[in-house]
Amino acid sequence: MSQNAYLPKLGRIAAIKEEVPGGRAIKTFRIEFVNGDGFEHDCGQCAMISVFGKGESMISIASAPHIKDYKQFSIMRVGRVTTALHDLNVGDVVGIRGPYGNKFPVKDWKGKNLIFIGGGCGLAPIWPVIQTAVNDRGQFGKISVFYGGRSSRDIMYKNELDKLKGDAEVHLSIDNQEEGWDGYCGFVPANVMSKTPSPENAIAITCGPPIMIKFVIQNLKELGFTDENIYTTIENKMKCGIGKCGRCNVGKDYVCVNGPVYSWAALKDLPQEY
Repeated sequence: MSQNAYLPKLGRIAAIKEEVPGGRAIKTFRIEFVNGDGFEHDCGQCAMISVFGKGESMISIASAPHIKDYKQFSIMRVGRVTTALHDLNVGDVVGIRGPYGNKFPVKDWKGKNLIFIGGGCGLAPIWPVIQTAVNDRGQFGKISVFYGGRSSRDIMYKNELDKLKGDAEVHLSIDNQEEGWDGYCGFVPANVMSKTPSPENAIAITCGPPIMIKFVIQNLKELGFTDENIYTTIENKMKCGIGKCGRCNVGKDYVCVNGPVYSWAALKDLPQEY
């Protein structure tokens, strides 16, 4: 990072993929640093993306640390900055500063079974951990991925999830039955309970809408997972990224510094305002 913590580096959009259409549109952007002037990151960290003249927004980095050629971001169109991002084209230049936040303790999980549980755009923050575990496949036990969307067209990373099936168990779900859908029908937490993953030598990592996370954690506890072996990320609005503005605090913690990654053992003791 430069000496000026607020000064972004320049990134050029190398590729754009439409993940989900419609009113809850999600696009995945691959951004390459101009002149290779980039930064390293860890699984779970974020970066601030700037659309010049429109503003900036904190976005989870959705590519694994071992991928050096670009940073990937999967972004839902929900406001001024994200709409401006969705309007950009390949070759356009944006600002990017970071990385911010803490990380998933992936090195501590070697030899363990990993259970990933995502909903909607919440697959993006945990995707780097999935990529890392698959890249270092021999260092981890069984890998299971539970992921769901409101409908089949709300499922992101379709091709990537299909390729993942050679290295992991993939359990997809949609909220309501559709013609031609042969996966689980129902909410993600219910899909987890239907498969009853074992807590023995296992870590559960979840991210998605807050109500989904709430019931996922409740169900994991019922299955016997300990608080220390359940991890999630929280996405309180982060404006500065360096713990100065106070926008993202949860009790004593600034999410951009102390988060966004928390074990449930740590998160449950913070004010339930996230």
